[in-house]
Amino acid sequence: MEGLGKVHVITGPGKGKTTAAFGLAMRAAGHGLKVCIIQFMKTGETTGEVLAVKKIRAIHVAQFGTGRFTDFRNVAADDRAAAEAGMARAKEALTSEDCDLVVLDEINVAVAFGLVNVKDLMAALKSRRRGVEVVLTGRNAPRELVDFADYVSVIESMKNPYDQGATARKGIEW
Repeated sequence: MEGLGKVHVITGPGKGKTTAAFGLAMRAAGHGLKVCIIQFMKTGETTGEVLAVKKIRAIHVAQFGTGRFTDFRNVAADDRAAAEAGMARAKEALTSEDCDLVVLDEINVAVAFGLVNVKDLMAALKSRRRGVEVVLTGRNAPRELVDFADYVSVIESMKNPYDQGATARKGIEW
């Protein structure tokens, strides 16, 4: 489609970065675009957004995580291997005719944890197929990505039930 090819960064400490990216993916699919979502540090088909988009043929989700929380102070070898596999898939998606919109969900966190090298990510973004739109999500977006992006959205948290000890609710937080 004409006019594609921009880079979006959705970052910040607030809730809703992945949800916003999935919303954009649904919008794109609704207009006939082919969407590839690559999730870093996530696995399993239990989140509502993954369950919902599995019903939309124009959206493909690939997950690259270990199924457990990654400790940034002590990153395990299988965390690194999952991130490497995710980056390999991301590079394919960014150059493929099969993807008009590529969402790299939690890529900012993967960079912050040292699982993905920001220079490798920047090289992949710069060498993507002409017209591929890209969304990069996750807290702590590195300055290089913020500077490179066309759109930068920072989601803040002014109030959250988590702050009072609430737990995540099925269908709302996951």
